[in-house]
Amino acid sequence: MRAMKYVSTRGEAPSLDFAGVTLAGLASDGGLYVPESWPQFSPQEIAAMRGLPYAELAARVMEPFVGDCLTPECLRELTAKAYGRFAHKAVTPLVQLDEQHWVLELFHGPTLAFKDVALQMLGLLFEEFLSREEGSLTIVGATSGDTGSAAIDAVAGLENVEIFMLHPKGRVSDVQRRQMTTVRAPNVHNIAIDGSFDDAQAMVKRIFADADVTAKYRIGAVNSINWARLMAQVVYYFAAALQLGGPERKLAFSVPTGNFGDVFAGHVAARMGLPIEKLIVATNVNDILHRALAEGDYSTGTVTPTAAPSMDIQVSSNFERLLFDVGGRDGVALAQQMRDFDAAKAMRLTNSQREGASAMFASARADEHDTLQAMRWACEECGEMLDPHTAIGLHAARKAGIDPTTPVVTLATAHPAKFPDAVERATGLRPGLPSRVGDLFAREESYIELPGTYEAVRNHIMERAS
Repeated sequence: MRAMKYVSTRGEAPSLDFAGVTLAGLASDGGLYVPESWPQFSPQEIAAMRGLPYAELAARVMEPFVGDCLTPECLRELTAKAYGRFAHKAVTPLVQLDEQHWVLELFHGPTLAFKDVALQMLGLLFEEFLSREEGSLTIVGATSGDTGSAAIDAVAGLENVEIFMLHPKGRVSDVQRRQMTTVRAPNVHNIAIDGSFDDAQAMVKRIFADADVTAKYRIGAVNSINWARLMAQVVYYFAAALQLGGPERKLAFSVPTGNFGDVFAGHVAARMGLPIEKLIVATNVNDILHRALAEGDYSTGTVTPTAAPSMDIQVSSNFERLLFDVGGRDGVALAQQMRDFDAAKAMRLTNSQREGASAMFASARADEHDTLQAMRWACEECGEMLDPHTAIGLHAARKAGIDPTTPVVTLATAHPAKFPDAVERATGLRPGLPSRVGDLFAREESYIELPGTYEAVRNHIMERAS
């Protein structure tokens, strides 16, 4: 297997191999790592994957990205272990809603959210690569709800990994918060900050650029800025397509989108040769991505809290990867564009970026009424209970105008029981937690509250990191 090299979207950081980007997270120039070139599967190679167990399919799809950093045997062992913890044999099963619409259930992992599909794998990769060099890793992450619990579950108790997870105080659901704060492993530190997810995410990026911190600790990332996490998300696009007639038949996917990582994984699948008709970016009223794709206007506003907190975001980190890939892969130009955005909190997409994105992407915005209506329709017409994020994806899917002969798959990103109040408000039914997490509200919580300043968070981490 040849070595796969990764380059930064901002063109200045050194290229790294797969192990290097997994442990580095963010590039040293502030950019995000992407493969130097996209690996390709032929239609015959994709068709040959049909019927594989999910763990084996995952190893096949990931192998070109891993290069020579893992043997095929080691990779298969890791995927088997990562996906052996899921509560459904299919790992990411498809559920039919009507003649055209399907839901891809990504919430059968230990924390009931799609983040488990990637983070169960990422935790094992951290363990594998750190063991080779007897090193340690200090993970600093931000969560709008689901990343935190999935990351903590994946690394809790690991000897050489410590995790500090920031969440916006009062802006995640009770279930989301408790799935983080009731984990009592000594290497887990939960921090509630006064502010939004965007504030927390900005602090994490500053940590990576803080020479005093990085001189003392190797800082790692579990957010979707980490390439390895994104790579693992590519797999379920292949899984869904193979079940619905791919590669001979094209599919469209509708993706509830906050930080743009989940839908960018679909872009990667298309780059690898998977026939995708359209990727529909579904946003709530925090619609910076809808405005960027529809009008070329990437400008921030005030975050509006909604029933879909994981999408209450104004700055979508992974959008930078798309702008790089469809805009000519010019790291120097993109670095200047992102510096201008950081200063003005607004930018216009270039013509090449708009044209490149429009070839594959569409977008739609859902307000609270649209979200409740989609939840009600799924429940009353299809007998399916959806969480509010998935409902936003379904709303976008149903209004996208995709040819009725093309299946449209909405990614179900969280179990409805993570948002019981919103589901009950829409449907009159209150979803119960699966038995495997049923005692969540009996467990004791532990977290610290900090003001929403970088200095407070930085000092807390410096004082407590091992």
